[in-house]
Amino acid sequence: MKIVADTNAFLVVALEEPEKGALIALTAGHDLIAPEVLPFEVGNALTTLMRRRRLRPDQLTSVWEAAQRIPVELRRIDVRSALVIAGRFGIYAYDAYFIECAIHSRAPLLTLDQQMIRVARELSVETLELEG
Repeated sequence: MKIVADTNAFLVVALEEPEKGALIALTAGHDLIAPEVLPFEVGNALTTLMRRRRLRPDQLTSVWEAAQRIPVELRRIDVRSALVIAGRFGIYAYDAYFIECAIHSRAPLLTLDQQMIRVARELSVETLELEG
């Protein structure tokens, strides 16, 4: 099965967060896909964490490299369709890109973002969540 994984899933694994084991177990044996903006969003998230002092500047590249080791197929998405979703639900375009990717790929969405889960469900997109 293919799974559309949101940026936060890649960050949990790369940052060795407590949910890492559960995420790996949930995705084991499946192929991850994401919109082609994923690397840019990971980079932006890392610098945001640095600005919030959760990462030191010297950690940026090592965490980036950890995220890059996670196998994922990057897919082109329909930005116009994603913007329709963003406008309809009042969400960020970047979040809508992942939902659009799940719709277009007919794949479940894995995210830790409750708002994205709510929007995906309203659009009849299957979501995967961590137990507990």
